[in-house]
Amino acid sequence: MSKILAEQLLAGIILGDNDNQEYIYLPGGEVGSDTPCCIFESKSGRQDLPLEKAVEQVKRLHLKPVTHPEMGRRSY
Repeated sequence: MSKILAEQLLAGIILGDNDNQEYIYLPGGEVGSDTPCCIFESKSGRQDLPLEKAVEQVKRLHLKPVTHPEMGRRSY
């Protein structure tokens, strides 16, 4: 697992691809949780992902810090 990507998600940074409308972020309610759960948002809906799986998905999709159309640059 990439520690840098995990730390970005834990800091509330939204990682995504605006062209494909795909985003991964950590909701504010998960901050400080023992097992944080991220949200993967795409055109087909939303899905919960454990932090480790979210980091794998970020790497696979080559997601970068972006501005979410509704939340802005940070999820909390």
